Amino acid sequence: MLRKLLFQQTPKAYRFLSTQSTLPSLNKCSVFSYCSSSQPEIPLSNSIEQLQDQPKSTISIDRSGLYNPSEHSHEPSSDSELVKHLKGIIKFRGGPISVAEYMEEVLTNPKAGFYINRDVFGAEGDFITSPEVSQMFGEMVGVWAMCLWEQMGQPKRVNLVELGPGRGTLMADLLHGASKFKNFTESLHIHMVECSPALQKLQHRSLKCVDEDSTSEDVDKRSRSTLSGTPVSWHATLEQVPTGLPTIIIAHEFYDALPVHQFQRGFRGWCEKMIDVTDDSLFHFVLSPQPTPATLYLMKRCKWAVPEEVEKLNQIEVCPKAMDLTYTLAKRIGVDGGGALIIDYGLNGVVSDSLQAIRKHKFVNILDNPGSADLSAYVDFASIKHSAEEASDDVSVHGPITQSQFLGSLGINFRVEALLQNSTDEQAESLRSGYWRLVGDGEAPFWEGPEEQVPIGMGTRYTAMAIVNKKQGIPIPFE
Repeated sequence: MLRKLLFQQTPKAYRFLSTQSTLPSLNKCSVFSYCSSSQPEIPLSNSIEQLQDQPKSTISIDRSGLYNPSEHSHEPSSDSELVKHLKGIIKFRGGPISVAEYMEEVLTNPKAGFYINRDVFGAEGDFITSPEVSQMFGEMVGVWAMCLWEQMGQPKRVNLVELGPGRGTLMADLLHGASKFKNFTESLHIHMVECSPALQKLQHRSLKCVDEDSTSEDVDKRSRSTLSGTPVSWHATLEQVPTGLPTIIIAHEFYDALPVHQFQRGFRGWCEKMIDVTDDSLFHFVLSPQPTPATLYLMKRCKWAVPEEVEKLNQIEVCPKAMDLTYTLAKRIGVDGGGALIIDYGLNGVVSDSLQAIRKHKFVNILDNPGSADLSAYVDFASIKHSAEEASDDVSVHGPITQSQFLGSLGINFRVEALLQNSTDEQAESLRSGYWRLVGDGEAPFWEGPEEQVPIGMGTRYTAMAIVNKKQGIPIPFE
């Protein structure tokens, strides 16, 4: 079946996207201490340094010669609605917000979030993802899903869930590639977990969905993809996807957008990095003087790590939502059967300072014009593994392996050769470039076009991990 799928011809257009240029390093921001006693104290374990009171000193400053603007200004503000909203939260609380809360508001604020009202993907957007590079990526993920379905015993009904589906390109390519395997596609009910109304519309279009009429007001309106005749539903969270059926979950470049808390080591121990507003009404970083609720997750993460790994770091990122999400999906897989495939960029260990902002394919300052750039952070794959194993004794975790190993073992080499046999010169160039971006490392050696468009391989930058029910054995290609 595997070779049959790989050599199957797909009559869809080939994508050719311009490569990203070399990106400059991030700007660095200063960190200042913030004093407040409003935050609750949380006991720390022995693995975390105890926070100590900061010595106090008094400095007298003559402000008589300084200009003091009136408290109520009627001058129009140039701040965006999101900036006003963030400053309003900080002012209302009388203190800073966490980096995680800032990140969540910037990305998913219902009115002005980065993902909510725009198409941010592709060459014309802010960044390019693997499904947008080549149809072969979605086809190979489809091979993985079908192989897992066979290991599950070919159940007649399966939930196929994608977290953060973007434009819906991956799922569309998956269904295109699997369209001749009717037993598989007829077993599926697709569930797209997406909070952005704008992206939901794009996904609806990519999957060529038609809405089904409902005769009952109590039944939610359902759609059906004409690519395979498969029913499709949309949900804001994974918890809204019905349980009770074997479930295959795909999370491609989803975890990297989950909000992270940042901690910095100081003379008082580990302090959470927060975001406040200066007297000049600019965002800047400060340090919390007291343990914060996220400190509990820092303690858990340090407990999972070896002491030497933590001792060498001055900054640590933890992602409570990634830990909680993994716990939820592992519980579901342990009970209902199935598995999850996670593909993202990250580390198989504690992550230090990785949060970055990308606007129009270039790195920018994290605090610059929030809402206009994508924010993402490295995925802590070791934390995902520990969270899954803590959630259920009935699941096993495999990987991470590089994206190049994952796609190569599934047969992308055979697939590109099959597609090249019936391609035009232009299509062949697009196929080779897309193939290199997916599995290569660094600049493509075969490139003869403009230097600024040389394909850059992502094969070793991205990694894959699988969480499956133990009854199904070891998933392909993690043997």
